[in-house]
Amino acid sequence: MAPVANTSDSKNIVVSGGARGIGRALCHYFLQAGHKVFIFDIDEDELKHTTTVHLEQYHKDGKVNSAICDLRDVNDIRSKVKDAAKFLDNRIDVLVNNGGIASPYWKEGVTMEDPATFEQWQAYIDTNLTAPFAMSQACIPFMKSNEADNVNGAHKGDGVGPTIIHIGSFRAHQSDPNQEGYASSKAGQLGLMHSMAISLGHLGIRVNLIAPGRIKVAHESKEGDENGGSFEEQVSEKDVDDHPTNRAGRPKDIADAALYLINAGFVTGQDITVDGGALRKKAS
Repeated sequence: MAPVANTSDSKNIVVSGGARGIGRALCHYFLQAGHKVFIFDIDEDELKHTTTVHLEQYHKDGKVNSAICDLRDVNDIRSKVKDAAKFLDNRIDVLVNNGGIASPYWKEGVTMEDPATFEQWQAYIDTNLTAPFAMSQACIPFMKSNEADNVNGAHKGDGVGPTIIHIGSFRAHQSDPNQEGYASSKAGQLGLMHSMAISLGHLGIRVNLIAPGRIKVAHESKEGDENGGSFEEQVSEKDVDDHPTNRAGRPKDIADAALYLINAGFVTGQDITVDGGALRKKAS
């Protein structure tokens, strides 16, 4: 059953990398919960499909809009955030830094010994680490509505305030071979989140991170919609064996964590790992 929308608690949310996969699921569940969403992505075809087909009714109702954005171009980020703010009535309550390079391994099976991986390294750092910093920086002017909390005391109000959520990875804590670029960029997000939580506290902005484990996302795409893809058909015997939960993760598992953090007014600076217990099982 879809969550019941509560318009009095409606938030204005920006999601990067929201055209497919975890990002698309986040947008869908945010909209179901009664929020208003602006989506960034670099894939024009997927973004158009998600905005106008997958989320068709929300788009017709003026609850969701989107823009192409190159997360490796800081000027493009700054320009598109201004566009998003206009759609969201110049107030951003939530930023979800989901966009990034999702493939953890070096391309074509090479190792870091190959000098050609340096260009890939730069892409990981630029997209997975620098982009969340630049996105956050661009959104802060539209988020700091609770700046008075620092003087008056947030305890005197009943709101939860604005929040930034980074989508990291459990690979920040445990890596497989040949994941130096991905693992380093995701570990860097932890430090970024910790520092931002302290630096932005006086503005009333909370900052947290969700670290997904193995999440099956192929069905959250234009191709998945057209071919009738499902989560269940993606779960393998290894997924069952590797997880104490006896399954891989659903995109909804990440959305549930994000919806919790949006309303968790006393939670900041936290790394929430959503991996079905895989890290604990491998460590034993």
